[in-house]
Amino acid sequence: MSAVTAYDEMFAADGSVRPHYREFAAWLAQQSPETMRNKRAEADLVFRRVGITFAVYGDRDDGGTERLIPFDAIPRIVPADEWRAIEAGLRQRVRALNLFLHDVYHDQNIVRAGKVPAEQVFKNAQYRPEMHGVDVPGGIYAHIAGVDLVRAGDGALYVLEDNLRVPSGVSYMLENRQMMMRLFPELFTRIAVAPVAHYPDLLLENLRSVAPQGVDDPTVVLLTPGVYNAAYFEHAFLAQQMGIELVEGQDLFVQDNAVYMRTTRGPQRVDVIYRRIDDDFLDPLAFRPDSSLGVPGLLSVYRAGRVALANAIGTGVADDKSIYPYVPAMIEFYLGEKPLLANVPTHLCRDREGLAHTLAHLPELVVKEVHGAGGYGMLIGPAATARELEEFAARIRANPDNYVAQPTLALSTCPTYVDAGIAPRHVDLRPFVLSGGDVALVPGGLCRVALREGSLVVNSSQGGGTKDTWVLER
Repeated sequence: MSAVTAYDEMFAADGSVRPHYREFAAWLAQQSPETMRNKRAEADLVFRRVGITFAVYGDRDDGGTERLIPFDAIPRIVPADEWRAIEAGLRQRVRALNLFLHDVYHDQNIVRAGKVPAEQVFKNAQYRPEMHGVDVPGGIYAHIAGVDLVRAGDGALYVLEDNLRVPSGVSYMLENRQMMMRLFPELFTRIAVAPVAHYPDLLLENLRSVAPQGVDDPTVVLLTPGVYNAAYFEHAFLAQQMGIELVEGQDLFVQDNAVYMRTTRGPQRVDVIYRRIDDDFLDPLAFRPDSSLGVPGLLSVYRAGRVALANAIGTGVADDKSIYPYVPAMIEFYLGEKPLLANVPTHLCRDREGLAHTLAHLPELVVKEVHGAGGYGMLIGPAATARELEEFAARIRANPDNYVAQPTLALSTCPTYVDAGIAPRHVDLRPFVLSGGDVALVPGGLCRVALREGSLVVNSSQGGGTKDTWVLER
């Protein structure tokens, strides 16, 4: 993997337009800078009016107020054959992760076989002993998975991260497509782009498929922490799109070993909860007693198989960054197959060799906290000052178990509108994988873009924006 030259999604090394971008490039060449500026302003206005925002907690610049996520009008385009390969690799990976979760909460065969160290699983903060021996509907733990893909300088795609707890961002995928169709309807008559608008229908079908046994017409709700959560827009958006109730913990209660929703017509039985609340806050009787976000007694109903939770309690043990290096071994162990999508080489600082390598090569590496998210708590070695490197090295030495290190990839770039015009900016891609009665994906995903020149951090909380992702139908 090259960490020197970034692969450009639109342009080949000789400056020619890649085949799958040619139709779009021909259209773009006909657009005036003024037209594109006006379209960009229109997108910002509509997104602000609709309320497509996210919250940044503890932001020193604006006190944690809500921000608009910048939207870029140049899409990331994926050719049909490449998407087929991505889809096969994602299906394989998520199947293995679900089998791993079932295994570590039941027979623990992978640990007994020495493929994953016991301490990595059972001492993991995300491992939930309360789930041991609990049979979840269909054996599915990660009903919704967001898998982050990056393309390195050699043009190959790698899995950077698995998001299995409460993966977010799918609402931006859907809204970005709506915006592109609003701004440039003529493009969708010229270019055959695979649709994504059916995602809410697929999601609802997936959630209904994991209802407790014997429930023919399940009631599904979306459980949100409330309006102050960073992803509240997405919670409200998905509930509305699926036609289900958006509820908070206070709207639900447990009685007679079942979960009920308070309604104006009296209590209504709830069968499936699409929860967007972390494990710790789900049930104050089982986890954090100070939580006012969850539902007292929920775990006991769940353990009895009388309500389904998506995603399951305890899925976090499989998306922890210290477990990530073992996913290829999981695929071989459970499926007897070679991984179709490669991992980024990862050094565990908890291992003596990994720690020594990390400290010796810190200026060349990206170092992340094993439970970190949102681009926080990480070091990008090539961009760090001598003092930052020294301070981070001290943190690693003080708590090596808390860190993993990876080579600094030259994430691929995609032409992006910035203040100075069109310029290359680094991107990643998060497709969403739905597991229930079947494993399903919509063609595309959330493309995040690092808007700051040279930045490799695409997270919206760190100044990143989003693009529409087009998977070509032919």
